[in-house]
Amino acid sequence: MNKIFIGGLSWNTNEEGLANHFSKFGNLEEVKIITDRETGRSRGFGFITFDEADSASQAISEMDGAELDGRNIRVSLAEERQGTRSGPRSGGGGGGRGFGGGGRDFR
Repeated sequence: MNKIFIGGLSWNTNEEGLANHFSKFGNLEEVKIITDRETGRSRGFGFITFDEADSASQAISEMDGAELDGRNIRVSLAEERQGTRSGPRSGGGGGGRGFGGGGRDFR
């Protein structure tokens, strides 16, 4: 696997700075810091995808616990999310939408 998780990021760390620190381990395909949808502020973690698994392994071994922008970061292999939702969020379940048969005859 060539995608790593970086946790414990400073609020001041941006994607460009993160790329600069990790590019010494190999070619980067993607750098993404996760942000809050409402505020746009960093949530303190991100992901980097390398083009080779060996680069990801080296980055993990050398950067896990290292200081970056005044914070000790955690670096590990990214794990696939389990139980992700697909499709739009849905509210409560059905009920009460129609008028069912009831056997009445309105004449």
